[in-house]
Amino acid sequence: MEKYEIESVEIKLLLDAIFERYGYDFKSYARAPIERRLCNFMEDSGFNYISEMIPKLMYDESFFAKLVSAFSILVSDMFRDPHFYRSVRDNILPFLKTYPFFKIWHAGCAGGEEVYSMAIILREAGLYDRATIYATDFNNTALKKAKEGIYNIEKVKQYTSNYQDAGGIYSFSDYYHAQYEAIIMDPSLKKNITFASHNLAMDQVFSEMHMIFCRNVLIYFDKDLQNRVLKLFIDSLIHGGFLCLGTKERIQFSDISDQFRIIDDKFSIYQKKTEIL
Repeated sequence: MEKYEIESVEIKLLLDAIFERYGYDFKSYARAPIERRLCNFMEDSGFNYISEMIPKLMYDESFFAKLVSAFSILVSDMFRDPHFYRSVRDNILPFLKTYPFFKIWHAGCAGGEEVYSMAIILREAGLYDRATIYATDFNNTALKKAKEGIYNIEKVKQYTSNYQDAGGIYSFSDYYHAQYEAIIMDPSLKKNITFASHNLAMDQVFSEMHMIFCRNVLIYFDKDLQNRVLKLFIDSLIHGGFLCLGTKERIQFSDISDQFRIIDDKFSIYQKKTEIL
């Protein structure tokens, strides 16, 4: 048996062990990203073979937490893809304004940068007090960071530029204060945000959502899991609710594509159809 085939078997055994021991299902994640993250994790942890990690995984919960963090995608920015947020202002905020109260779900929120970005947009539109925002991720380390809302001060210049390009109407500095080498997001932005653990591969719907963000997450899933998650989203949205994906993610070839209409193809913004199919 070739080395690659052996590693493939080892990865399967590792993912099976994670599922059986901790209930986290990574078996439907795209294999290439899993392999890359495992290789990086092994280099950092001093393991020579994937199979060496399985006994430690089974008996050491802290090791499992580190391994899960390695699988998680934490790369994000405030107002990432700024013109996406301009499209949200133009296409979605007028819809939200018609409701006395509405609910938004950030699925796979990572470190929370895009959650606070949306909170700022809602505040500037006079809509924040109507909103209930759920920010979820399977990675508890990421959730802790998101809830703290503390980010490296070196990113402020990029965040400020993104905010301005996204159509910000005030100064980005109005929304944070600097302390040492960090910025801390204004606590008032957190007032209507609930941070919670949720695994898209296994957990159930968040019902009656008016808007769902899940940007740059589906690209790490295989086709079956993508369809499972998109079905979860269609069941979570109200009729007429909006789904926002990453710029490289599309629903056109998914199992539920006929249940959405395209609002902005460039920035992958979709609206659940209101008619009964």
